[in-house]
Amino acid sequence: MREAKGMDIKMQTGAMMMLILFLSIVLLILFILKLRVHPFISLVLSGIFIGFATGMPLSQVITSIENGVGGTLGSLAVVIGFGTILGKLLEISGGAERLARTMLNALGEKRAPWVMTLIGLIAGIPVFFEVGFVLLFPIIFIVARQAKMSLIRVGIPLAVSLMVVHAMVPPHPAAFAVTEMLNADVGKVIFYALLIGTPTAIIAGPIFAKFISRKCRTEAFNELEVKAPTPDEKLPGFGITLFTILLPLFIMVGKTVSDLYLTEGSFSYNLVTFLGNPIIALLISVFVAYYTLGLSRGLKMKELLSHTEEGFKSIAGILLIIGGGGAYNAFLVDSGLGTELSNIMTSLNMNPIILAWLVASILHLAIGSVTVAMLSAAGIVGPLLAVYPTLSPEIAVLAIGAGAIGWCHVNDSAFWLVKEYLGLSLPDAFKSFTAATVIASIVALGGVLLLAQFV
Repeated sequence: MREAKGMDIKMQTGAMMMLILFLSIVLLILFILKLRVHPFISLVLSGIFIGFATGMPLSQVITSIENGVGGTLGSLAVVIGFGTILGKLLEISGGAERLARTMLNALGEKRAPWVMTLIGLIAGIPVFFEVGFVLLFPIIFIVARQAKMSLIRVGIPLAVSLMVVHAMVPPHPAAFAVTEMLNADVGKVIFYALLIGTPTAIIAGPIFAKFISRKCRTEAFNELEVKAPTPDEKLPGFGITLFTILLPLFIMVGKTVSDLYLTEGSFSYNLVTFLGNPIIALLISVFVAYYTLGLSRGLKMKELLSHTEEGFKSIAGILLIIGGGGAYNAFLVDSGLGTELSNIMTSLNMNPIILAWLVASILHLAIGSVTVAMLSAAGIVGPLLAVYPTLSPEIAVLAIGAGAIGWCHVNDSAFWLVKEYLGLSLPDAFKSFTAATVIASIVALGGVLLLAQFV
């Protein structure tokens, strides 16, 4: 009798905890979409609601905010800062334009959709989605006109590949934040993400765009609206640009590979571990970029300082959002809600990879922000790692990223950017870009499930 009563109380507690979690997500959506409260404030307020609703002491509520924000931004702020410098140098040097122009010349304009996919996967590593798309749109327009292709057929592959990198490949802020939150190996996440992300971007990009471009129309563009191409002699070299962009990835993945062969505790092991830390890897890459994309091309350190400061202005919002996500995650852990959720999910016997993907998908659909969706999903999914010891944290990171790619629609700024630049009507934007992100999300999930069989 006592056991049955205890079971009833436990079930009631679990149901109440799930109701609190559900209400916190509803509040988060309400704050962001209806009340237009900044996502950082919305995340903190939703976390405080969890604290109050679960009976946390007032002092613990404050501690959760401080530890959540501070603990999450501890290393992330440095990594995002260095990554922003790389992205800014790529932008001002014309490096992205150089990559696109050289590859289009080598592979031919008829293969432009495939080239733009590859460009998005490479150039998207150090720059935000919006910056990458705006930066490369002149190339899209010129190539589409010269190759007599629809803007959709060239533009959608670029947009999809940028979205894939944005959600899955560190050192992009959201992907790196989730990697840190789940204690995953950044080198492995990068390698696996590119392994899954490349075919994902191809299927949802050039292959799908070839089909959907016949069913959608784009408005005619005034050529004066598009920035004229930079003279070839003013662009950096292709090889040095590619090397500069990929250098931090080479260092971080190299560290992961070296760990397999070096003796732990040896000088070589400690040195590689130091150099392969994301902070040091990106710091090295920043100084290389200062020279290859700056000083060697006639820029002075005073000008580089100005561009660096200009780049930092754009990341204040993203840093605060990530900090807010850390606070929300701290409330899930400190309140015991995360543990209760993991217990319930275990009893349902639901595949944790599909669960992580589903949570991130729903949150992106509802909130409209890849970053907020991924951080919130990480807080919900994180406790499951203790319950599923065979699930590697790297796979969990990729599952969350795969889910966050999809359902990009009217509440996401990326949707409107692509719609307006490609001259799409609202229905055609849904049929092309939104559909492409959903396809990419599903394909990426399949890739993660397949990879999980071997990792």
